[in-house]
Amino acid sequence: MKFDEVFAHCDIPCKIYDPIIIQVAALSVVRILDIINETSHEEEKSNISEISRLTAEKEKQASIVKDEVRIIWGDYFKEPQINSFPKIHDLVHRIMLQGSKCKQGIDRKNGEILVDLVNEFSEIFWATKDIKTKSVKAPYPPSLNMIYPDLDNV
Repeated sequence: MKFDEVFAHCDIPCKIYDPIIIQVAALSVVRILDIINETSHEEEKSNISEISRLTAEKEKQASIVKDEVRIIWGDYFKEPQINSFPKIHDLVHRIMLQGSKCKQGIDRKNGEILVDLVNEFSEIFWATKDIKTKSVKAPYPPSLNMIYPDLDNV
């Protein structure tokens, strides 16, 4: 059987959107920034290749944040969600800008701000599904607080 055109409704199967990928990528940015800053203080020239590799991975993780936020914002957020959370457009724009700042430099504070913005995005996402959230310290470095769905109360 031959098809002339095929159309897809969503990038992924409907109803399985979840900001966890964004959150792990944002945490990874901060963790990599920590490692870069620890490594850059050492004097060995062999660290140049390590810093280069870490920088490439930091930029990749920041891009994942931006890409995944764009997908959820563009495919999941429709008129009812936008009407309920009109600041979502501004928040997404701020995440895009902050992701770029994380790619451009090695200031840990930029990564922390990215995590905070991603947490805000996650909280709004779960609120659109009427799922309460909780703030939990990530069980791995950099051990920052993250917003997770409170599945015990679903």
